[in-house]
Amino acid sequence: QPSKDKNTEKAEPFYRLSVPKKKTSSEIINEARNVLRTLRTRRPFTPTEDQRKLFGSGSSRPPQNRPPSVFSLHASSFDLAESRPVSGVRLSPLDHKPVLVTSAKDEDSSISLPKPPADDAEVRKLSSARAHFFRRTSQGSFLSAKMVPPDQNEEKVDSEEPAMMNNLCRSNNNCLAEKRSYTPFNDESRQFICNEHISRSEKEDSLKGTAGKFLFQLRGESDQMKKPGTSSAWPRSPGWKRRLTGAEDETRINESEEEEIFWHIKILPILHELEKEDNIENLCLACTKLYQALNEGNMLGKRFKRRSVLLKILYKLVDVDSDPLRLKLAKILLAMKVDGKNLLGVCKLAFKICRNEKNDYIIQNDGLLDCLLEVLRTEDLQKNNEALLYCMGAIKFMSGNAVLLNEMVNKGAAEMLLQLMKQINKVKENDTYFSNLGHVLVQLTATLRNLADLPPARCQLVCNGAVSELCVALEQRMNDKEVCTSIVRIFSKLSSYSDFCAALADCSRCYILFLALLNKHQKQQDLVIRIIFILGNLTEKNNQAREQFFKERGSVNTLISLFQTYHELDLNAQKRYHGRGREEKNHPKHPSEAEDVLIKLIRVLANLSIHPSVGAALAAAHRIVELLVTVLEYKSVDDCEELVINAATTINNLSYYKMKSSAVQDKKLHIAEMLLKLLMSNNMDGVVEAVRVFGNLSQYHEICDFIMQKKIYKFMIALLDAKNQDVCFSACGVLLNLTVDKNKRALLMEEGGIGKLVDCLQDFGPADWQLACLICKTLWNYSENITSAASCFGEDTNTLLVLLTSLLDEEVALDYSLDTDLRDYHKLYWEKEFKPVAEKLLHRMQSHQSCLPAATITPF
Repeated sequence: QPSKDKNTEKAEPFYRLSVPKKKTSSEIINEARNVLRTLRTRRPFTPTEDQRKLFGSGSSRPPQNRPPSVFSLHASSFDLAESRPVSGVRLSPLDHKPVLVTSAKDEDSSISLPKPPADDAEVRKLSSARAHFFRRTSQGSFLSAKMVPPDQNEEKVDSEEPAMMNNLCRSNNNCLAEKRSYTPFNDESRQFICNEHISRSEKEDSLKGTAGKFLFQLRGESDQMKKPGTSSAWPRSPGWKRRLTGAEDETRINESEEEEIFWHIKILPILHELEKEDNIENLCLACTKLYQALNEGNMLGKRFKRRSVLLKILYKLVDVDSDPLRLKLAKILLAMKVDGKNLLGVCKLAFKICRNEKNDYIIQNDGLLDCLLEVLRTEDLQKNNEALLYCMGAIKFMSGNAVLLNEMVNKGAAEMLLQLMKQINKVKENDTYFSNLGHVLVQLTATLRNLADLPPARCQLVCNGAVSELCVALEQRMNDKEVCTSIVRIFSKLSSYSDFCAALADCSRCYILFLALLNKHQKQQDLVIRIIFILGNLTEKNNQAREQFFKERGSVNTLISLFQTYHELDLNAQKRYHGRGREEKNHPKHPSEAEDVLIKLIRVLANLSIHPSVGAALAAAHRIVELLVTVLEYKSVDDCEELVINAATTINNLSYYKMKSSAVQDKKLHIAEMLLKLLMSNNMDGVVEAVRVFGNLSQYHEICDFIMQKKIYKFMIALLDAKNQDVCFSACGVLLNLTVDKNKRALLMEEGGIGKLVDCLQDFGPADWQLACLICKTLWNYSENITSAASCFGEDTNTLLVLLTSLLDEEVALDYSLDTDLRDYHKLYWEKEFKPVAEKLLHRMQSHQSCLPAATITPF
């Protein structure tokens, strides 16, 4: 008697008793043991590259069309012209001729001024490390470009440097005096300036270790001078207010004075140390002190007046073959905001440092990551695309280190990289920079893939719309296999997590893109296998994703085409293997590349078949069923366990749909023959899967006859001793279907079948009411023509009576030690599934203990 509830009827493949059952109960139970099952598999393995490179060993880019990972880098790689400060404006030489203070008493005796060279020949003899000190600046500058005799009274402003008045300084003392002499103040002001000399003792103290205190005092006094009514250590004149009121130039002069003093006191000694020092450790220490001093003096960036002098010294140190030193240099140069050729040079420098995995430890203890992230955040993408490539490459290398990877996440690198990807995605294919930015995208996506290993980064990616941006990049770069593979690897990793998988499933465009890639790169195994894996993840738990993918134009044909392609590759490989006469024990244990694709592709088919309409359509697709059966024909479970079992599971799912157009129904006998080979194997997982398929197919009379003819029923009875719930459940299902036929019921008397069913009920009943229900159904069918309980059930009669009575007692049957949800679940199934069948069976047995005739009930 068929059930009126079609959904309930479909939920169970075996013949059933007409027992009242709520749909909600069936839905809940099917969560625990569903007839149609999805498949899981391992994520494709991506081996770590032996060497750190911009592009991996399997890169599709020809060497001549991609930037190099190995290159030489020297001081000559940097552009000295770019090092000039950006704020400088070239001015005409001043008509005013300043009066230089050259008397010995006014000179700063604590600073020894360099002597001028005797002639040009002497200049040429100077070493290259020191020659850059001779430039066209004032006599008192420590790094002067051109030396001027002390008695020379006239100095020209260097037209190549910014024309600022403090370039005319001779010493700390002269600097203060001269600059004030140029300001067109009244006589009182000029008198005040002339009196503003710091005593020799104060200067000596300052220059002998109290630089910080002096600078603090100077700044404090400057602040005091701006506030009327505050006392100052410096003398004032009645015109001091007029000097400060509305005088922007004077403010700049005061700032320049502080910078000048700070330069001489703090920076110059370190630069001299860098010029003279040969010990690497001391050079590194000096660079650390230099960075700290520049930061303290607010001299980092492009606005620093003496930036060119500093950069030229740093560029020369690049020639020193020491990664720790180069790391220090890279940090300072990036902080100085170099651009153009120099930005490219310093990014290459960082790239070379990070490329050596041994440098990871020293990078962890420095701030290079902050500097590189700042480059990504601020530099122009198109103008500096090559520099950004090497910057991004360095960050990619860093992401291979667990400590640095965590640091990236904490600094919000995932969100920052997504913003960069958005900028790249705005560049269209016909743009000049499109190809070069593809190189950057390879580094960027590889870094995102590493970041995806950490939960906080995954959360950032999901929350910041990573799915849509990655899909845009995938669509724009369809012809760039390397970019596509890198993005697909990200999806492959992230789709293993439910939140990201749900976000990807909601992006309807992804299915079209995946199908386009599969059709375009059908023989690119590394790309194909990951796309198939992603599709398997999408269709594993999402019914909407199953339907949406199936409805995409050409989706099934694409899967069939891939199946045929990789089936042929695998078949040819197997023929070559056997043709070489190798023994089976030497067969590779791991799946081959072709086998791995087939495993994951069959998984997609199995997952798709869960959807009612999709599953019915696939069951009617003869080519799909043929290919699945072919796998069982030529491949043994010992060759590739996962492939064979996946094929059997998919056939089982498709066999669930009973309709005239079913290809499984047309080939059911051939399928049964192939399953017999799997059933006789030593692989228990394979045996269980074969039994499951027989459970569905045994609803056909031809298959029942095949089972009897081949003595398969004896194997099913033997499996009841397996002490495994799933094995017993599947075997009992086949026996249930066999007992529908009156002529086949006697088989339970063979091999001790009744006793084994009773043992299973006793062993698993209270823990698995679904299995207990199935056993009672089988015994019910078997005992239809009962005349005596004792003659029907033999020596197991009393055991069965006691057991049924006990299991129908709610207090005894239900374990109240379980938590509330689990106890309610057990009670629901016990009440709606087991109890109605068990009560009828018990009543039949009790009513035939006195050998009274029994009423015949039509079996199902």
